[in-house]
Amino acid sequence: MSEGLGAYDEVKEQRLEFENSEDERRRSKIGSLKKKAINASNKFTHSLKKRGKRKIEYRVPSVSIEDVRDAKEESAVHELRQKLLDRDLLPFRHDDYHTLLRFLKARDFNIEKTIQMWEDMLIWRKGYGTDTILEDFEFEEMEEVLQYYPQGYHGVDREGRPVYIERLGKAHPSKLMRITTIDRYLKYHVQEFERTLHEKFPACSIAAKRQICSTTTILDVQGLGVKNFTRTATNLLAAMTKIDNSYYPETLHQMFIVNAGPAFKKMLWPAAQKFLDAKTIAKIQVLEPKSLSKLLETIDSSQLPDFLGGSCTCSAEGGCLGSNMGPWNDPEIMKLVHNAEATFVRQITSVSSGEQNIDSCIQIHPLKGRSSDISTAESGSDVDDSCSPTRQSSSRFPRLAPVHEEARASDPTAYYSCDDHFSQVDKALDTDQGLGEFFQWGHAKFRRYSGYSLV
Repeated sequence: MSEGLGAYDEVKEQRLEFENSEDERRRSKIGSLKKKAINASNKFTHSLKKRGKRKIEYRVPSVSIEDVRDAKEESAVHELRQKLLDRDLLPFRHDDYHTLLRFLKARDFNIEKTIQMWEDMLIWRKGYGTDTILEDFEFEEMEEVLQYYPQGYHGVDREGRPVYIERLGKAHPSKLMRITTIDRYLKYHVQEFERTLHEKFPACSIAAKRQICSTTTILDVQGLGVKNFTRTATNLLAAMTKIDNSYYPETLHQMFIVNAGPAFKKMLWPAAQKFLDAKTIAKIQVLEPKSLSKLLETIDSSQLPDFLGGSCTCSAEGGCLGSNMGPWNDPEIMKLVHNAEATFVRQITSVSSGEQNIDSCIQIHPLKGRSSDISTAESGSDVDDSCSPTRQSSSRFPRLAPVHEEARASDPTAYYSCDDHFSQVDKALDTDQGLGEFFQWGHAKFRRYSGYSLV
């Protein structure tokens, strides 16, 4: 009996020693991770103190995109973002740095005016069904419309922006309205804007390896006269202008009005300016037929249709305006645009405890600029894949989308950088109180220096 009790005591003592060693190992590991997090935070803080313009590089496999930002603009975006969050006016799909910046520019960086403009935009989008218009609306009459309103995207300018072209002199509003209606054409107009934001801009950004958020537009007014300015045409132009200025501001980089004769300059151009704001007018150059070659300073000849002085004919596609030529038709580029894995992130902290990994980072939505819905999976079924982008369950801690630890260690193309698109995290935390306090400490420190909340 005494021998049995002695053996039992020995086993119990060994178990206590093992548990103590495990506790000591865990405390040591947490202490080490705290030091790493503090060092990372200090580096992050130092980077935020830099002034002037700064360059941010994002990388997805085989892609590096440069984004140059102004410190004052960035500060204004941060302030606007926080106020929109406080008022519950920032849906996930619109939580994007460059989108917020465009609206700020449209209101001369007046925060309250920008918030009002933003709120009006959200109300309009909900009523118009804009968030789903790419899937819900089909413009079957497109080919016929192009016969009486020749238009389309064709190529990019020398800096990589998409080039949009309209041949207004060949437009026939009365014939156009026999094929479609103003309401349907406006829906098509909005749909194309959404396609540009979510596909063309991201594709051009990948191709140019720099952030692309605006277009170069060419309006060919050769043959344009009073016959083109019917009541229908005026109403359509006014409606499109309101949509562009109110809901898609600051997407125009520059505009060329080409083949402008004396009659256009004296009569039509002064009338057209009534529909435009001063900022837009400042971006417009009016070129006479003899000055058409000036386009080649901005657009390479291979990207410019022959009827505008370029060398492109798109003969195989039936003409340039029907070809939709551009990086958005490159299958390899579009794989990245539509690939949910192609996101830009900056690593903030990485904490491991036992079998669970805790990652805190900022996740930007895919290059196409659209946020995919966060899907839900049953907890416990895929614990080994704790960073699965399709996994989500309830959590008592505010978290952001995780980054695979293995990718950081083994993938030479993996790069984590900063942007301003946030998402909730998809894995529940089941950690002890010490780790919970540590994560909250990291959250508070991050928010202090960045102005962002991880919530």
